[in-house]
Amino acid sequence: MDSSSSPDPSSQNSPQPDRNPPGIAKTNLAHRPASRNKASDSAANTTNAPIPDDEHGSDLPLTMSASVVLTSLPRDAHQALADAEAIDTGKVTVRFQPLPAAPILKNRVFKISASQKFETVIKFLRKKLNCKPSDSVICYVNSTFAPGLDEGVGGLWRCFKTDDQLIVSYSMTPAFG
Repeated sequence: MDSSSSPDPSSQNSPQPDRNPPGIAKTNLAHRPASRNKASDSAANTTNAPIPDDEHGSDLPLTMSASVVLTSLPRDAHQALADAEAIDTGKVTVRFQPLPAAPILKNRVFKISASQKFETVIKFLRKKLNCKPSDSVICYVNSTFAPGLDEGVGGLWRCFKTDDQLIVSYSMTPAFG
């Protein structure tokens, strides 16, 4: 082992910019060989060329009536699209159910706009329970899962409603694992 090598065995297998492997002379790789095909030169130039951008106008959202595809859909698809447009309009009924050791609300049923986020439900509940900023309130839908704060109330109601109400169980401590 020479004095310039590192005691670390992994460094022996690492590329060294200043060193050449034993038995190989140092060559200057700065020049290219002169014997190249013109065909290979043009192929090499086209493979490194950037892909040109297509000139497109700005994409504007189309209404259902302006789209050729959407106007020729079957009747069931039209109904589904109409239902999708009507999502998150109107009010959703939310029923709060306390879990053990949670304070009980006098009125448990409230209405909220379907376009609101679940964060609004938690803020409202904290206000009704007179929580301090340091108190925690954990909410579960159907005593099953805790939705994210950015979940839409309308979407939660559509997927998890029971008797046309979104059942929100609440606790001051984590109730489920």
